[in-house]
Amino acid sequence: MNHPTLPRRGFLASACKHCLGLGALLSGTAALAQEAAPASTFKMPSRFSRPAIDTEEGGLWNMMDREETKLRRSPLAIKDAALTKYLTDLTCRLTDGHCPDIRVHVMRMPMFNATMAPNGMMQVWSGLLLRVENEAQLAAIVGHELGHYLERHQLEQLRDAKDKAMLAQIIGLVGGVAGAVGRIGIMASMFAFSREHEARADQMGMRLMKQAGYDGRQAATVWDNLLGELKITGGDEVGQRNAMFATHPPVGTRRDDLLKLAGDSGGNLGAAEFQKVIAPMRFGWLQDEIRRGQFEESVVLFDRLVKRNPQDAQVLYARGEVYRQRAEKDDLAHSLDDFQKAASLAPDKTPVETYRSLGLLHKQRMDSPAAVQAFEKYLSLMPDAPDGGMVKSYLSELKP
Repeated sequence: MNHPTLPRRGFLASACKHCLGLGALLSGTAALAQEAAPASTFKMPSRFSRPAIDTEEGGLWNMMDREETKLRRSPLAIKDAALTKYLTDLTCRLTDGHCPDIRVHVMRMPMFNATMAPNGMMQVWSGLLLRVENEAQLAAIVGHELGHYLERHQLEQLRDAKDKAMLAQIIGLVGGVAGAVGRIGIMASMFAFSREHEARADQMGMRLMKQAGYDGRQAATVWDNLLGELKITGGDEVGQRNAMFATHPPVGTRRDDLLKLAGDSGGNLGAAEFQKVIAPMRFGWLQDEIRRGQFEESVVLFDRLVKRNPQDAQVLYARGEVYRQRAEKDDLAHSLDDFQKAASLAPDKTPVETYRSLGLLHKQRMDSPAAVQAFEKYLSLMPDAPDGGMVKSYLSELKP
């Protein structure tokens, strides 16, 4: 499906500063990490009644309702029926009777984030969906956000906000695609939870996971994977020094805390089901990750994905393109290796864009005959390519 072109590196990096939902898995406290109650003894909280409009809570709900209307109309909203149904069904399995009150909105944003508002509005970003490996890992993140919702933490945060009116004005001022990114980032920043709230959401989320039959240990895997990306630029203590986590405790024992909550019971993974539903959109999300411009982090992510499936032509292309654009020591050689591996796979698996990037790579390496061959291959496979004019100009330049 087609999506609007996303803003380039600078604005996305700025918008990511607002992505405090990332703290959902990068926070918590060892003192409160304890064995989650057995699923057989866990009682789901009752559904919430909509508060009266003339109350403080009702006013907050009404504000979130207005923002949800704008979210639905956002050019970054992914309107894929199968994906929306999949996420809604997952949420229903985790929350049981609360399902009618929760709406899931998938946003084409390349950062790792998920948030919930007190009126039942949930955001899940494409960068998160690109990074999780299976349904159990997704359930760990969604379950954590649902934990905040079921314990009404978002309402407490909004009630305590000192600048709600100003925030609403800021949200109302932004417009266009850039404005949509800003609005979504601001919405994400509204829920920066306390240490106790984060720990309680961890416990509630783990109970929801285990009750639904998922392997709770996958929550620790999400943490390991995400921290691996952040460490490449932030160092080993990134969780303690990053300003994003100023309200959260040290995270050195995070993995152990999550494993303690999970126990040894195991459970479902749902890898095949998850990969199937994201398959139609995955390549676009990989391209968004390239455009994000955080090359060091992207290489860590792509290395992990290639390790899981060495014949994943889409990821081989993506990693090769990151190497090509970064163009540091040995990067062009690594790029060539990835592009050639991608091109050697079955034609229906290799992204056509591989040949365009291969042509650009050979052009960078001053290998004109190889560049011409790659560009011509690209145009033969995609004669109506939107950048066909540019590629033809390269061919005119390169041919004797």
